This record gives sequence, structure tokens and C-alpha cells, in this order.
Amino acid sequence: PGATVLSGDRWRVRGTLTPYVAGQRVTVRFQARGREVRARSVLLRPSRTGLSGTFVLGHRARGPHAVTVTAAHDATPELPALAAAPVRVRVLPRRLAPGSSGPGVLRLQERLRALGYVVGARGRLDARTARAVLAFRKVVGLPRTTSAGEVVLRALARGRGAFRVRFPKHGRHVEADLGRQVLALIGAGGKVERIYPTSSGAPVSPTVLGSFRFYRKDPGTNALGMVHSSYFIRGYAIHGYASVPTYPASHGCLRVPVPDALAIFRWVRLGGRIDVYR
Repeated sequence: PGATVLSGDRWRVRGTLTPYVAGQRVTVRFQARGREVRARSVLLRPSRTGLSGTFVLGHRARGPHAVTVTAAHDATPELPALAAAPVRVRVLPRRLAPGSSGPGVLRLQERLRALGYVVGARGRLDARTARAVLAFRKVVGLPRTTSAGEVVLRALARGRGAFRVRFPKHGRHVEADLGRQVLALIGAGGKVERIYPTSSGAPVSPTVLGSFRFYRKDPGTNALGMVHSSYFIRGYAIHGYASVPTYPASHGCLRVPVPDALAIFRWVRLGGRIDVYR
């Protein structure tokens, strides 16, 4: 088990030891970057029932890194030596500037990747990672920008941003959520594999809703500037395009950023399903 917090936040470690014996103590240790940064001996207090001993210890970590917390009771005449399983706490930065790099960006990428968002070069807040932040913001309902500010990092720390699969029984398929303007590639087991930002049809040329099968794939760039197009009904397709606003703006297709188009094109199979909904 583990948790995620922001740098500078104060958080608490709670523990229980059974049975309760008055005067017993537990040593709580905090390790980061391969070294011990804090150790504290804590006196156990009786629980409400008096059957167990409990402790609470506050801690504040600074800087983007992971903190491993351990708790152990040394053997005494009343109780044997006991140790809890280590707990890893990820510490995210409070904000990240565009183009920044380092451990803070790496922590951001780890959290986004775990949810299915497609990030870029390891440890760099590059264009692809910025698009992952945009897709995350869309799913969570935050303003549609690529800023990795405190609001994004705190939402990640609180476990938000999971894409809820609407049709888990459809096997390997694509889901286009027009309300959130995101495209999700769903694996055979109903688990999200990748999430991308998209721009669907403008109000005057809305994207058709429903469940469809991909019937044609055109690699490369056509005369209309559509890149690596996968058609699912008539002229409606998923394709890369030079302009992918954060709002519905296409002639009906599902636009995706050109750098993401080939990966999506290769993932889509002829005969595969796509579900388009609001």
C-alpha cells in the first residue's frame, strides 16, 4: 500500500499494535533517497476498546521523491519484536513549469502513466506529457490547459483522473467521450490502456453517436490534411490533424494530435469496435 502527497503538506502516520500493554513504544523511521531522514520513538496509547495500542505521528516531506515509512517494536519482557510492512509515500511537487525536467516531472509522469495517460520523455515536461496533463484535466473537469499547477498535482495525489469505461463488456475497443473530449483505448479485459485528448465535431457538424466497427484504414496524409485515418462509419474517422483545439471543432471526425496519430492507427484493428457517446 502507499499514498501520494504534495511537497510541504503535513501528513500523518497511524499504526496499531495488538495487544495493548502500557508503556510500550514503537520506532517510526522515514527514509528518502536511500538514507534515513527521521526516526521517532512513539508511545502507544490505548484504543477505545483498550485491546490495542495506537499511535499517530505527523510528518512533512519537502521535494519530489518517495518516502518509505517503517514502524517496529523492539522486544520487551511483555511483547516480542514486531514490524509493520513498509509503506511508500510518493511526494509530488506543488507545481511544474512548462519545459521543466527532473524528479518532480518523473513523479508526475508515473502517476499519469498509471492511469493510462500517454507521457513523453522520461523526466521531461515535454509536449507529449503536456498533452497527457490536458487529457487528465478534461477527465477530471478542470480548465482545459496544459498547466501542471497545484490543482493538477493535488488531484493526482487524491487519486482522481481515472477514466470510467462505459462499455467494459465490449472487449478490446475505443471509447470516444465527447463530453470530456477524450479518446480512450480499452484493452480486451476492459482496462484502460491509453487516453488521448481529442476534438470532435463542431456544433454545426457533430460527430455521430453510437457503436460502430472500423471498416477502413488509410495510412499517411490525405489531401484534406487527415493523418493516419481509421474510418468507423461513412466519412467519420479518427485521424491526426494539425489543429486539435480543446473544444469540438472538427467537421465530424475525431481529431487527435499528429504526434499521437500513428500509435492510435496501429492500435486500431479493422472490425474493431468504437463507442461514441456524450
